[in-house]
Amino acid sequence: MATLSLQCFTKSASHILTLSLPFRALPRLSCSFSSSLNFNISFAPPKPKPKPKPIPQTQGPNDPEDATGGQLLIPWIVRGEDGNLRLQSEPPPSLLAAIATAQTGTKKEKKQTKTKTIHNNNNNKGQREVKVRAVAAPPQHSKAARRFYNQNIKDSSGARLSKVLAASGVASRRSCEELIFEGKVTVNGSVCKTPQTRVDPAKDVIYVNGSRLPKRQPQKVYLALNKPKGYICSSGENESKSVISLFDDYLKNWGDKHPGVPAPRLFTVGRLDVATTGLIIVTNDGDFAQKLSHPSFNLSKEYIATVDGLVHKRHLIAISEGTTIEGVHCVPDTVELLPRQADVQRARLRIVVHEGRKHEVRELVKSAGLEIHSLKRVRIGGFRLPPDLGLGKYIELNPMNLNALGWKS
Repeated sequence: MATLSLQCFTKSASHILTLSLPFRALPRLSCSFSSSLNFNISFAPPKPKPKPKPIPQTQGPNDPEDATGGQLLIPWIVRGEDGNLRLQSEPPPSLLAAIATAQTGTKKEKKQTKTKTIHNNNNNKGQREVKVRAVAAPPQHSKAARRFYNQNIKDSSGARLSKVLAASGVASRRSCEELIFEGKVTVNGSVCKTPQTRVDPAKDVIYVNGSRLPKRQPQKVYLALNKPKGYICSSGENESKSVISLFDDYLKNWGDKHPGVPAPRLFTVGRLDVATTGLIIVTNDGDFAQKLSHPSFNLSKEYIATVDGLVHKRHLIAISEGTTIEGVHCVPDTVELLPRQADVQRARLRIVVHEGRKHEVRELVKSAGLEIHSLKRVRIGGFRLPPDLGLGKYIELNPMNLNALGWKS
């Protein structure tokens, strides 16, 4: 029905055009529709890619060729992962690596380039960078491995003779070295004049001035003392008012608590002058004392200075600016004027230093135009003097106190 109507319309339209217009008649158009539409779309085939031109190969006049004109391949007989022999057209990687190494020589050590900045003396205004070449260092062992070696292997062969004598309470290490040089020490029946000799008191027989050294060494002792005024920090035998004399009862009762173990030789960590009171550490551990007293450890120390007269702002500024002691300019970490107490009429200053030079706090206050009436140390590192510890009294330091001082026993 749709097809018939369209054809009729087409005939009438062509008849009208023929009568009214002088142009030529158009060809008859016909189309048909169906319920289902099917499209057949096709594309042109892609253009073929140009083939790469073969690379000409140069051959010598005597190079053999196969029947096809190509280069003769030499088979390589290699052993595979399964253990069987097989043929392959390429040389093995090990041979290629050997050839490359043989051509370039041995591998050179890698060099690292470091940039070093050099400051001029004119207030660091001028800077220039210099590249410094440094040969890469060989790999080192980890800290845990070195610590295990030092604790379990290195020290198993014994310790130095002078160190063993000092730890046993014979004398100071320097005095022990003098005894060794004088020939007053024998090891296993022979006179030993070398302080660096490695000995083990548990295995070696050691005599000092005819007395045998005990086999067992005293344990490490760490004590905190509230030093009174008038005592000096010296372990000399001729000093009647040494701080070590405050531990006479402790050393006398040592044998009851530790039978068969010699009493430790105690000494102070650092010093406090005769007129200064307060916290001081006493021990028999030389490594501990050396680390805490060394300036590189940067251990802060807090003092309470009681001064005569009035303290003004200019005094605090003068103290904070520091002073020169033995050719070194020392500056305190903190300077603070404490509030007055009812039972104390004089002004009190809180001064924190970390260098710990001789009479440092006294020189700082003196350079500001003040005079110290009394001086007391109340803190070392993170350990503070217990407020209920009386003058001349001491306590044993526990692991928590040692950690506050920055030491792990």
